[in-house]
Amino acid sequence: MGVWQGKSRRKPTGGKYKMARKKRKYEMGREPTETLLSEEIRMKIIRCRGGNRKVRLLRTNYANVLDPKTGVCKKVAIKTVVDNQANKHYIRRNIITKGAIIETELGLAKVTSRPGQDGVVNAVLIEQQ
Repeated sequence: MGVWQGKSRRKPTGGKYKMARKKRKYEMGREPTETLLSEEIRMKIIRCRGGNRKVRLLRTNYANVLDPKTGVCKKVAIKTVVDNQANKHYIRRNIITKGAIIETELGLAKVTSRPGQDGVVNAVLIEQQ
């Protein structure tokens, strides 16, 4: 069964609604992309509504890290995922999502982009080594 973001078939009481129409293509959803920390970089391009394109980052080991003190942004290697508020199991699996704390060559950084939707890992330095 696919992911569907349309109206629920059940009432709050548990009764069923009689559906006036079928599912629509624009109500379709997709499984979330879990960006893994890996040596090889892998992307996937998906066609979205209106002919737009969404770049899904499947695997990466680099991040664009901004140092807020100097205002300089550098492309650095990611060592590991330290913390992830989205799911505690993402830490040991090294899955990168928005809000994850990653350890880089410069120090600890917080991810500010959505790698599964933007196709890039942007982060802000929070603790220098």
